[in-house]
Order: sequence, then C-alpha cells, then structure tokens
Amino acid sequence: MTGRSSVQDNACAIVAGLDLNGLGVVRSLGQAGIRVVVLDTDLNKATAATRYGSKLRVKALSGPAFIEELLALRSRFDSNPVLLLTQEASVATVSAERARLAGAYRFTMPDHTLMEDLLDKLRFQALAERLGFPIPRAVRLVRGQPTDAIDGLRYPCALKPTTKDPEYGKRFAKAYKVGSAAEIRELWSAVHEVVDEMIVQEWIEGGDSDVYFCLWYRSSTERPSISFVGRKICQWPILVGGTASCMPAPEAAAELTALTERFFEAVGFLGIGSMEYKRDPRDGRFYMIEPTVGRTDYQEEIATLNGVNIPLAVFRGELGLPLPMPETVAPARAWRDPFGYANARKAGAPDPMLTISPDVKLYDAYFRMNDPMPSMALVMQSVQNKVSRIWRK
Repeated sequence: MTGRSSVQDNACAIVAGLDLNGLGVVRSLGQAGIRVVVLDTDLNKATAATRYGSKLRVKALSGPAFIEELLALRSRFDSNPVLLLTQEASVATVSAERARLAGAYRFTMPDHTLMEDLLDKLRFQALAERLGFPIPRAVRLVRGQPTDAIDGLRYPCALKPTTKDPEYGKRFAKAYKVGSAAEIRELWSAVHEVVDEMIVQEWIEGGDSDVYFCLWYRSSTERPSISFVGRKICQWPILVGGTASCMPAPEAAAELTALTERFFEAVGFLGIGSMEYKRDPRDGRFYMIEPTVGRTDYQEEIATLNGVNIPLAVFRGELGLPLPMPETVAPARAWRDPFGYANARKAGAPDPMLTISPDVKLYDAYFRMNDPMPSMALVMQSVQNKVSRIWRK
C-alpha cells in the first residue's frame, strides 16, 4: 500500500480523465474549494468547458507515457498531490507502476495481485465463489480451447470480455445477452480474433431498474468507510450497457452497504471502488455482477448530488483528515447521461423513475446552474457539426 507524506495545507487533487465521470469528480472537488488539476488527452471535448479545475493536456492516460507525465507533473507542486483515476486503463497502469509513483502522489490501493483479481471478471468470479458471496454461475472461454463448458449453463447468459480492451470496444458491444450455446459459439468465432478470453455468466432476470450499485471508499482498516447506494433506471445498450440514468436507492442501502463492506473486507481491498448488483425478481435476492476498483464510477456524481461527496472523502482521507459528513438532501436527486438515455428510450426502454419516486429531482450530467458551460459547449458542437455537414453538401 502506498505511503503518505505529511499533510500540507496547499495539497492539490490530480484527476486523470475528463469524460462524464471526470466531470462529476472535478465538480465534486471544486465545489468544496479543493484545488484541482485535471488531465486529459483531448481538451476540446464539452466536459473540458467546466469552470472547475485547471486543465492540462497529456499524451496518454495509461501506459508508460502516462507514468512519465505524472512524474514530470509532480515538480509543479509543493507537496504530494492526491491522485484520482477515472478510467480502468489508468488504474491498471498505476497499480503496476506504484513503486515509481508512491513517493510522488497520495493514493490507496491494495497489492497488485488483488487489483488484478478484481479487474479481471473471471478472477473476481473465482474470488466471490470461493468466499461464498452471491454471484451467478459462469464459465471461461479461451482461444484455442474447447467450449464444452458452456453446454452446461442455464440460458440466457451474458457474454462479455474479462477485462476492458480498446480493440474489442471498437468492434463489439460491452456485453451480449445470448440465448443458447450455439449463439455463443457464433459470436466467439468473431470475437476471439480480438481477445484471448471471455466470460459467459448466467443471466439474472429483471430489467435495467433492477441493477443497483454501492459506491465506496475506505483509506485504511483503522478508519471508517463512506458509501452511497443507488439504482440504475436506464442503461445503454439496454440490459447490458452502462448507466444512462440512475437515482438513490435508500430501500436497499443497508443491505448492499453491508454486503459490499463484507466483500471488500474479506479480500482486503482498500481505496476507492464500487460493486454492481442485480436484484432477481424471482427470489428478491441481490447478486454481485462486477466491482469497479481503484477509480471513480461513471455515475459517481449521483452520490455528491445526494449529499455524499466521495471524491472529497478520498481527498481528505488520503491527507489523513476527517471524512466529510453525509448531508441529507430532499427531495432525492437523479442523474442522467442525456445521450445514453435518449438512445435507450428510442430503443424502447421504460423509465420507471417517477413511479419509483414521484418527487425525485432530475439533474442532467452536463448542466449545472453554477457550471453551465459543458452543456453550452455541447450545443455549440452540435451547431458546428450541422453547419459542417451543410457546407460539405
């Protein structure tokens, strides 16, 4: 685990990545008065128009170039900055190169082997099964090896890569819902040209609004954790995609907080992370789907909107300061990615948000009254694209 330097009053937060995830993190820290420097390879994106944080273009957010950028950046600060990551590739890089960064940045991660276990869906599956946590049955597909194991599964199933792979993401969906072993073999015949292995996991019945998550942070075993439980309303792509809209889930908070805490304690995980669950309407039980570790979640800002500022907790926790106290927010606030939501609704996804909580107040992921420029930048980009298309015609 990384060491910590003495606390300094002028400490800064470095946020790596400025997509919607990073935008929520930068806002959470900036509104709390924290000095923020945010890194990205593209500062022309709409999210970079936020009023919060100083923006710095870097060559990469993963790999050797990212480590060199971080080490070169350190000399600009009087004390070790707190490092917050927003992308899985950044996490894998930092975890592998922690020895070079530990004396320059403040961050908490367990040992690299555990991080690899939790970043890989199959290794996480094995951990959860061995420790007796609720998780749907799964098997592994490996290039060049027989696929007989998939014949014994109960269908439908979810087919997905074991780790995030940029080349896979360019050609294939995040995950596939498949109805038979034959369908898996057909997909696998194309996919195995890009990735070496995939996981086939038995499908949990239910819709997108049956998917829940627990956002979590703990800096050491001697200090308390801070967490927030929410539920998705829409995903894009439907049933197998990322969060398009979500809201608080107080009805499941006690159960999922305890389950998440118990799992992370059992494996020895510390730092920032989350766990995704799906509730099976047939038996009412929550089943683990996958963890996110070493970084903030895509919808991390939903917690801040509802009074639980986890990025601020990370900043203060890494400095050894007391964690911020959760605030009560009423009515509940929901979060929506307008693009993912629009795609999901066009494809026929239901939106039960107001049925679940009639008084919920919806927040667009790009627009805030005190930070409107990302939303305005989106409008300007849309206008420019339309003019460009007309001009080309």
